[in-house]
Amino acid sequence: MGRSVSRSPSRRRRYSPSPVSHRHSRRRRSPSHKRRPRHTSSSPSPSRTPTPKPTKHHNKSKRQHEELKLLEEETARRLEEAIRKNVEEKLNSEEVKLEVERRVAEGVKTLFDDVEAQLEKEKEDALTEARQKEEQARKEREELDKMLEENRRRVEESQRREALELQRKEEERQRELEMIQRQKEEAARRKKLEEEEEHANRINSLGKNKSRPKSYGY
Repeated sequence: MGRSVSRSPSRRRRYSPSPVSHRHSRRRRSPSHKRRPRHTSSSPSPSRTPTPKPTKHHNKSKRQHEELKLLEEETARRLEEAIRKNVEEKLNSEEVKLEVERRVAEGVKTLFDDVEAQLEKEKEDALTEARQKEEQARKEREELDKMLEENRRRVEESQRREALELQRKEEERQRELEMIQRQKEEAARRKKLEEEEEHANRINSLGKNKSRPKSYGY
């Protein structure tokens, strides 16, 4: 029993990856194992931590890790090279060239269609703006024509009133002239009658004088 317990630490040291687990395994000894008495030396020595030496298992694991890393890098390089070659082969294939040409042609057609649609939209916008401006100009002309017509009507109405007023004054003046003319004619007629009457009276006087006998004196 005691010999089997003493062999277990050495077996654990052989397969332990690090000295830390070795120390932990020594602490888990059975209670039946007696502790060895500590011997104190007469002169104190500085405490030194033992440097763990790499074991064969550790070296093997490290070597396997490096080999695995190299293998992964080589695999990634070969995979990248294969992908690059595959892409180059596909890009250089006739099918891919035709597909690229088709997509370029579609892109060019789409671009021309977009430009044509944009130009058509700008044309429609310009026509709409021109129609709106024309409609606005038409309304402004109509308003101007109405204003001019109203002014013309007012001017004509004012001229008509002035013409009527002038006509009224002219008629009144004509009536005054006619009345004056009639007064002159009446005065001339009366004067003529008076002259004729006066002339007749003179003639009558002369006739009476001729009819009287002449007296001769001796």
